[in-house]
Amino acid sequence: MPRKVSEIVAEARQLPYGERAELIEQLIADTAQNIDPAIEKAWGDEALRRIKEIEDGKVKLIPGEEAMARVRKTVGLL
Repeated sequence: MPRKVSEIVAEARQLPYGERAELIEQLIADTAQNIDPAIEKAWGDEALRRIKEIEDGKVKLIPGEEAMARVRKTVGLL
């Protein structure tokens, strides 16, 4: 019988930090290999579009700390 994800996560939490980080990296790498090329292209196109908006002065950037403060407020962490 296959183990539940919650069991695997509980076991992974017992690993030393370095081994947990290695596990995470391997899982992310494995997941990234299965990305649909159309989705990957769409994200690339979106990133290029946003960069162009910044370069053309069409959008105003805000400092990262301010952005994080807004996120914390939105999710109720303030």
